[in-house]
Amino acid sequence: MTLADTTKAPATSAAKKPATVFVDGGSGTTGLGINERLKHQNDIVVKALPDDKRKDPAAKKALMEEVDLVILCLPDDAAKETVALVDSMGAHAPKVLDASTAYRVAPDWAYGFPELTPEQAGKIKAAKKVSNPGCYPTGAIALLRPIVDAGLLPPDYPVTVNAVSGYSGGGKSMIASFEDGSAPSFELYGLGFEHKHLPEMQLYSNLTRRPIFIPSVGNYRQGMLVSVPLQLDALPGKPGGADLQAAMAKRYAGSKYVKVMPLQNEASKGGRLEPEALNETNMLELYVFASDKYHQALLVARLDNLGKGASGAAVQNMRLMLGLPEE
Repeated sequence: MTLADTTKAPATSAAKKPATVFVDGGSGTTGLGINERLKHQNDIVVKALPDDKRKDPAAKKALMEEVDLVILCLPDDAAKETVALVDSMGAHAPKVLDASTAYRVAPDWAYGFPELTPEQAGKIKAAKKVSNPGCYPTGAIALLRPIVDAGLLPPDYPVTVNAVSGYSGGGKSMIASFEDGSAPSFELYGLGFEHKHLPEMQLYSNLTRRPIFIPSVGNYRQGMLVSVPLQLDALPGKPGGADLQAAMAKRYAGSKYVKVMPLQNEASKGGRLEPEALNETNMLELYVFASDKYHQALLVARLDNLGKGASGAAVQNMRLMLGLPEE
């Protein structure tokens, strides 16, 4: 890739040097997805370590001194080791985008959900360290935060979040079990109420009460539905489905990647939603299904757990951190 290939600056202005990125841990599903997306971006140069140097701290440090940003696609402990290495580099340290769960609730890290609030994208752009969100929390937070901020849902409301994902989000052993046919067609998991995504789900939804979160996995590769049931007549002010949908629509107005769908009520004659429609995209769709007759609602987020739930979100955050325009 040459400079002429990556810029179209006028002859009278200096050509802008492409940003440089190192993806540490590019062999997992998130890392592979990020690298695949970066192949299609002509304003990014990806640098990598030779295979025999991947576990060499000195080689890693030398490479990180050359790049603008490092994306960590590592287990939590390995991510912490690399962040410690970055912290030792002083003025030569690159920006860091971490896809693990290690720093998602750390107060000195920016949370990488740009649509969280009107100010969040600016915080990500200015940050040296950003934590990429989890897939399940992306859907839950997108549904809950606008209605909590709008006063429609009390922060101490006993929220329940149910979700189903394709098996690609479950790591190498889960992927292998589904692909060799030894896994069940469907299963609930995380039934000990200690799922690693719960802390960020609660914190960034602005909930003071820990939600109940029940994830599940189906026998398909990727795609996700996250749902939150609500008894509307138990909420202060007894909002209707239209109130919930309007609060979401206001929050995400103008968003490129988050789309609030029209209200689904008795007149809509809806009734089905499948999880794979947004696969290979960075899109997130938000739905409100509501019954005026029964004063009940179901909030649903649909996304690709490998897209807006992982690699797509990482590339979106990377571009913000590097001062590059949206794709």
